[in-house]
Amino acid sequence: MKRMSSLAYHFGIKLRFYPSSKQKKIIKLNYDAQRFVYNSYVGRNRTNYHARRFLAVKQINAMPFAFPILNDYEAKLAETVVANDELLAKPKNIRDTYSFLRVKEIDSLALANAIHNYRKAWNHYRKIGHGIPTFHKKRSDWSYQTNCQYIKQEEAYLDNGTAKFIDAKHVKLPKLGVIRIAGLRKLIKDRLLKHVPTRIGTVTIKKTAGDQFYLSMQLGSDIAFAQKLPKTQSQIGIDLNLDNFLTDSNGAMVANPCFYRQVKKKLAHAQRVLSRRQRRAKQEGHNLRMAKNYQKQRLLVAKLHAKIRRQREDFLQVLSTALIKKHDLVVAEELRSKNLLKNHALSQAISDVGWRRFLNMLAYKAKLYGKEFQTIDPKYTTTTQRCHNCGTIMGQNGCRKLKLKDREWTCPMCQTYHIRDWNAAVNILEKGLGSWQNPKKQTA
Repeated sequence: MKRMSSLAYHFGIKLRFYPSSKQKKIIKLNYDAQRFVYNSYVGRNRTNYHARRFLAVKQINAMPFAFPILNDYEAKLAETVVANDELLAKPKNIRDTYSFLRVKEIDSLALANAIHNYRKAWNHYRKIGHGIPTFHKKRSDWSYQTNCQYIKQEEAYLDNGTAKFIDAKHVKLPKLGVIRIAGLRKLIKDRLLKHVPTRIGTVTIKKTAGDQFYLSMQLGSDIAFAQKLPKTQSQIGIDLNLDNFLTDSNGAMVANPCFYRQVKKKLAHAQRVLSRRQRRAKQEGHNLRMAKNYQKQRLLVAKLHAKIRRQREDFLQVLSTALIKKHDLVVAEELRSKNLLKNHALSQAISDVGWRRFLNMLAYKAKLYGKEFQTIDPKYTTTTQRCHNCGTIMGQNGCRKLKLKDREWTCPMCQTYHIRDWNAAVNILEKGLGSWQNPKKQTA
């Protein structure tokens, strides 16, 4: 049987499911166990670091799950922990040391994933040079990871592993048993009914702050998950903006839904109530996790945020799919939202619109359906200042530079009337096609 990494195609699915009260307790138990194992590794390293002045190196290394002591905690420790895999304790040894982890409801693969994630954290630290693993705090949202296992001699399918689909409405998971899901999308349902070889890899069980449960699965197969779409012989450039979500090179505009602004007042009022209840609970000496009024209001605020997130996600999914299916090539500017958010006057509107998420969707859907998606560097391109008809760039050769308020303008050279966003979309497409023209020389 092939490993997950050796399969040609990978696909991720996210399903909402509805656990029973008993299953919710098991999810919480596994979340706490995984968090405890991860934190025990972080705490052990810190203990070793502070204890090296008082104990011999051999004594510390003989301690359970101990790592070697190093002089530089933030640099050399990362390299040694990652390089020496034998120093990482196995799940069964952890369960021998901590008896409460031997409860039958706790998934051993959840503990193994905690150790694996700890190793990945150090690998990440080695690449970027900062961000050492820190303690995972208790949160109102839970999540833990497990894996689907198969018998080595068998072919992997969606319905013969330790995590498997019973039918289109039910999934069986380790320790949790059978859970009811909201439903499968047609793409995955067809693979289940037709018995297409598909391997289930990592399985993530998550509860959001709004008390909604989701199941995420990593799927792998040597058979493509989606068929390549037929060519439409259509190319399009898109200009993302705040007045309307996007304007394409054909002149069509998509309105900005502004999901956050629709519930901004309601959310602000709910957050003020939450703040007062938090302050009152602290004054009375109550634990916030046990304060019922605070928890009710926290849940209300979390549900409002979740509604905004779901609305935005659905809007971006539908729009990105439509663009990829209708056009063979989509070109957009490579927007860096992190830099744009530094403008405090526009940061709220930019965060609400979800540009970065939209570009990521276009990228992976183009690859999935056999289409092409390109991004151009906005630096030095002057897409909004350039006339797509004659190539004249406003602000050069004595031309007045356009301001942000100038949404419509006429080219002083060729007298072409432009709608600013439409003209920018045409320039973006030309830049992506490599047909960018230089301004025509003007004769005296």
